[in-house]
Amino acid sequence: MDLSRREQECFPGPDWRTMGILAGFMVPHPPLIVPAVGRGGEAEIEETTRAYEKVAEEIAELKPDTIVISSPHTVMYADYFHISPGIHAAGDFGDFRAKRVKFEVKYDERFAMQWANHAAANEIDAGVLGEKDSRLDHGTMVPLFFITKRYTDFKLVRIGLSGFSLATHYRMGQLASTVADELGRRVVFVGSGDLSHRTQEYGPYGFNPAGPVYDERIMDVMGRGAFDELLDFEDALCEKAAECGHRSFVMMAGSLDRKAVRIEKLVHQDVTGVGYGICSYIVEGEDPSRNFLEKWEDREQARRQKVREAEDVYVRLARRSLENYVKKGEVISWEEVKEEVVDGRDISLDELENRRAGAFVSIHKEGRLRGCIGTISAVRGRVADEIIENAVSASTRDPRFDPIEEDELPYLEISVDILGEAEPIQSETDLDPDRYGVIVTKGIRRGLLLPHLDGVDTVEEQLSIAKRKAGLMPDEEGCQLERFEVVRHH
Repeated sequence: MDLSRREQECFPGPDWRTMGILAGFMVPHPPLIVPAVGRGGEAEIEETTRAYEKVAEEIAELKPDTIVISSPHTVMYADYFHISPGIHAAGDFGDFRAKRVKFEVKYDERFAMQWANHAAANEIDAGVLGEKDSRLDHGTMVPLFFITKRYTDFKLVRIGLSGFSLATHYRMGQLASTVADELGRRVVFVGSGDLSHRTQEYGPYGFNPAGPVYDERIMDVMGRGAFDELLDFEDALCEKAAECGHRSFVMMAGSLDRKAVRIEKLVHQDVTGVGYGICSYIVEGEDPSRNFLEKWEDREQARRQKVREAEDVYVRLARRSLENYVKKGEVISWEEVKEEVVDGRDISLDELENRRAGAFVSIHKEGRLRGCIGTISAVRGRVADEIIENAVSASTRDPRFDPIEEDELPYLEISVDILGEAEPIQSETDLDPDRYGVIVTKGIRRGLLLPHLDGVDTVEEQLSIAKRKAGLMPDEEGCQLERFEVVRHH
């Protein structure tokens, strides 16, 4: 039976192309797996070793000109993708008592520069500046340990992760594919990263229930090649699980967008308290239906629209305030927008117009905090004015972030917390991070943390963060504690 044109486009056969992204691989990077480091301990993860050797065989068969490795352990910035510069680099396992195991690689400098140029054209900050240490990191060298046993006729591109959203990491992967096509390179993308570091009590960070949950979920998603689901992982889950490879896997997945891939889930081991997973994705053609970022963005747009339609008057006021300021540089008044934000709803405005209270405005974009500023106690004559001013501050004056720009406005999600009166407490036993916020004071230093925050599950975590916000050490003693309740508006 003749194949349809659609089927021919998606599955033209094993030798369908000679350039571009040929494959992607999800791999871990435990130094233990290198015998000179493990000194016998590598026998614990023999299944992972065998899977890694298969990956190296597949790469050797593909004969790539360039291998891209994304690593969590090279240079990393919150607001910048660092691509290693220059024409070569070297490294060894000296930090793991195996200095004789060493590597020298040539970099694909042209690929790195073109990747950075494409990122700039797409308003993503990335490039070869800001290198702090030119030595190869173990997140790069562990994959090289296996690959170079089988194949050495390639140049390397090494890229770090960033504090950008998961979607932005995916976009960087897409741009790597674009560069591979433009340069006519045969390219393999290796996403280096371990899974959870909290899967067992004897692991490096102890046990957290989120550890096994993360590992099971990530291996399910990667085993199905359902890359859009990678973008749905919550920051709180990733942080609690103490994973280090998620954004690396996302970037690798982005390089395979719109491609038909042969997926093989090779191994998942959890015997050291750290999860190790290996999957391979051999490209077999184009498949426009695997446009995962577009699908995710469509879902997100629909979800944001539903959230926006459900916003109450407090959040509508905050949004109206920050949008007006970002667009026009002007602070609105309650009187001029009251009718608009109420929008005919039969609601009480007594608190907004007649009560004085502290208020915090929190802004998120693509699941990540984009700004949060507020007042511990009332500074202005009414809650409405407190919200208006703090929305402006959260969007343009939070020192942790650049001011929000107009093109970001459709992607913002906003919440408003109205603070109750703070009451002194005698000890941390009077705290509950789900119910109470906390204020920590020592001398002139003061730090506040709101209640019911993702990733803050214990009083110890709550106090530690509040003390750091006050400029104190987490174990600082002799602090005065206050607690307060909030009403959170979405």
